[in-house]
Amino acid sequence: MKFGPVPIEAAEGAILAHATTAGDRRFRKAHRLSADDVSVLRAAGISRVVAAVLAADDLGEDAAAAKIAASMLHRNIDTKAPATGRVNLHAEAAGIFTVDAAMIDAINAVDPTITIATLAQHAPVEKGQMVATVKIIPFAVASALVDAVMKICAGGEIFAVNAYQPVRVGVIQTVLPGIKPSVLDKTLRVTEARLARSGGRLTAERRTAHEIAPVAEAAAALARDNDMVVIFGASAMSDFADVVPAAIERAGGTVIRAGMPVDPGNLLVLGTLDGKRVIGAPGCARSPKENGFDWVLDRLIAGLDVTSRDIAGMGVGGLLMEIPTRPQPREPLPVKSQFKVGIVLLAAGRSSRMGGPNKLLALFDGKPLVQRAAERALGSKASGTIAVTGHQRERVRAALAGLDVTFADNPDFSEGLSTSLKAGIAYLPEDSAGVMILLGDMPGVGSDDIDRLIDAFREAGGNSVVRASHRGKRGNPVILPRSLFPAIAHLEGDTGARHLVEAEGLDVIDVEIGEAASLDVDTREALEGAGGVLQD
Repeated sequence: MKFGPVPIEAAEGAILAHATTAGDRRFRKAHRLSADDVSVLRAAGISRVVAAVLAADDLGEDAAAAKIAASMLHRNIDTKAPATGRVNLHAEAAGIFTVDAAMIDAINAVDPTITIATLAQHAPVEKGQMVATVKIIPFAVASALVDAVMKICAGGEIFAVNAYQPVRVGVIQTVLPGIKPSVLDKTLRVTEARLARSGGRLTAERRTAHEIAPVAEAAAALARDNDMVVIFGASAMSDFADVVPAAIERAGGTVIRAGMPVDPGNLLVLGTLDGKRVIGAPGCARSPKENGFDWVLDRLIAGLDVTSRDIAGMGVGGLLMEIPTRPQPREPLPVKSQFKVGIVLLAAGRSSRMGGPNKLLALFDGKPLVQRAAERALGSKASGTIAVTGHQRERVRAALAGLDVTFADNPDFSEGLSTSLKAGIAYLPEDSAGVMILLGDMPGVGSDDIDRLIDAFREAGGNSVVRASHRGKRGNPVILPRSLFPAIAHLEGDTGARHLVEAEGLDVIDVEIGEAASLDVDTREALEGAGGVLQD
């Protein structure tokens, strides 16, 4: 291939390096010039163009990328059509990505004109997520280079998505004096959420004394009916002969590894019992935040073997305490993996501090406050909006007429906030990863503020609480992850989710949105000061 200025007389078949305008015609970059195109350019007074002229043995960028991608051996991966010299490859299932790094390195060493990039080894992926991309840098490459890459690709499987399997997991939790049942209950909810993301399910739980014999007995029983056993010790492993590893061996199993170079996660134990894997979970596995337990659990659920040597090799990249937010892929993840967030708009209250008028019907810029809030919710990235009504139900619904909201009636609104939370969450779709609680009396919260909170929730993996803040003080709205839904169902009276957040020990991410986070209109003075006009 030759690249550079080409006389217009010799430009037929050449590929334009830059977009070019000739009269009312515009030729895009990478356009291959026909005889008619050359005539148009000449008539416009263009005497030469900067272009690529292919040799007889050259392949165009799309053809070369497609040929290389087609020669690759892989599993559970879909190859997309080529465009601008690029072929993207996407996961056909959720699972763990594995790649032959030596093959990738060999391909990238053939020539700088041909490149391939992939996700990291053992990266968890969602169905539809891009896992690799083949890119041809120039407009064309020599066929011999493409042939050399194809020969490397013929050497075996280059990468794969190892699909998650619907494994059955039994859980053992040991108990010592002072261990609160709420801690054990929370551990179950967090574990269920971990398994749900990969298709597994928790089938049974046993709670025993923190002693070798009862743990061994429980492990042997659960291993008979499950694919995996996970043991949460009431006390962290302090020695390789401590309760959890000793119990695995007492039950007739083998300890593969005790301890791992991943922090948090150092105190993990991995063993086998009756052909089933047993994991002694580190204490950090009681939290939904990523830790070494996730690395081992996800690989096992994906059908991958995990050896002592594998765990020993997790040290590089294993410092997770201050892990930065991962960069976004070149292409957006599919909707399912974007962690759907629904909005519950609370509009059932009695406005008791107003002394009569319903503050949600006060006019702001000519619109009822509740309508303003609903429109901003609908203009956001949220997957849907549920309006909870109660006090003056018909008037509130009339103010929202014509808007694409789902109504959830709360006949028990007078009993307090908890009833509205439960009424709204009951209407969320099953695939919702979280819910934003949006108060109907906060006139300053806009669609952009809502989007910033949703983006933070998604970037954190859909497992954290995200709340609006102003100058370091917590405010509203708040996004609650799905792991809190069971606990919310047990709230009573005029109680919100704040104490649940503190009790569950979930990570909390504060997003500064300015004064809007703290501006509500509970009183006449506050409402009028914010620009509202009360209606009778």
